[in-house]
Amino acid sequence: MYSKILLAVDLNDETGAAKLAQYGTGLARMCQAEVHVISVVPNMGFALVGSAFSGDFAGSVLEETRVALHKWVDTVLGMEAHLHIEQGTVYDKIIRTADAIQADAIVVGAHRPELRDYLVGPNAARVVRHANQSVLVVR
Repeated sequence: MYSKILLAVDLNDETGAAKLAQYGTGLARMCQAEVHVISVVPNMGFALVGSAFSGDFAGSVLEETRVALHKWVDTVLGMEAHLHIEQGTVYDKIIRTADAIQADAIVVGAHRPELRDYLVGPNAARVVRHANQSVLVVR
């Protein structure tokens, strides 16, 4: 069915990330698929924010994300996975990574929509609309 699955995890949402792991690993085991995990650090004006801090602010945020993602894979996911840490527009990086690794499916988490999501559109909805792959949205 699927040979390569990309799990897009939001490390700031522990409950959602745990559910995503449950569904993603279940699907991967059922299909005997290779698992890739992506965590995207959104662009939040790092040039502006980073100028207020000494050193490489964006680099330290990416390194913290890398450490947190490794820990999440080891403690929550519980299976071997290829890790991808990206910085940029969340849905765009998910879609580009899925295309680059030739994933057959993407697993994304959904959250309770807020007003801004109706106006702008949540990342999960944008992934569903624009991805070339099948997308499983976990609630």
